[in-house]
Amino acid sequence: MTASDIKIPPLESGDRLTRPEFERRYHTMSNIKKAELIEGVVYVASPLRFKSHGQPHGNLIIWLGTYKVSTPGVELGDNTTVRLDADNEVQPDVVLILNEKLGGQTRISEDDYIEGAPELIAEVAASSAANDLYDKKRVYRRNGVKEYIVWQVFENKFDWFILENGEYVTLTPDADGIIKSRVFPGLWLDVTALLTGEMTQVLAILQQGLNSQAHQQFLA
Repeated sequence: MTASDIKIPPLESGDRLTRPEFERRYHTMSNIKKAELIEGVVYVASPLRFKSHGQPHGNLIIWLGTYKVSTPGVELGDNTTVRLDADNEVQPDVVLILNEKLGGQTRISEDDYIEGAPELIAEVAASSAANDLYDKKRVYRRNGVKEYIVWQVFENKFDWFILENGEYVTLTPDADGIIKSRVFPGLWLDVTALLTGEMTQVLAILQQGLNSQAHQQFLA
């Protein structure tokens, strides 16, 4: 029997695999667009709907992508595989990372994957029952993801967590309804505008952040 004769089992939700075996099976299944290994357990994503995922995902990309364009040294990733540790290989909806040469805590592997914890991860979740707020959140906290955003579409709820002393603490809007990132100066968000799809207002507030002294100092 040759190596080509050996059939590789399919990747299915609930499988318990090592990270190398997860990658081996994932690479052979071109029909699967998104699968993650969380605490050694495989999660294969279902087909994604427009209003409950695609549209909010796109708006996150518009907001975070605009920040990236205005902030040299910051990189944006869309559904990029992230190797966190031996039992966790995730594919977040959006990541924002600081270039390794500028002190970022991730690196790009020789085979072009992110290794280490991105400074910021954003996920679109159907509801508060989604794994994004349970096992995945614990994995991100343990591995040192500094800021974690979860948009719960059905509840129309937006959580932005900051890592403090090894625990996630919720960032709350200021008196003007704006949340300001502590990791990426100038990354400001009008939460209500985002939740109601008013992207012109979202970008207007972001521009205020980009014009702020804190962002200018960050660039320097």
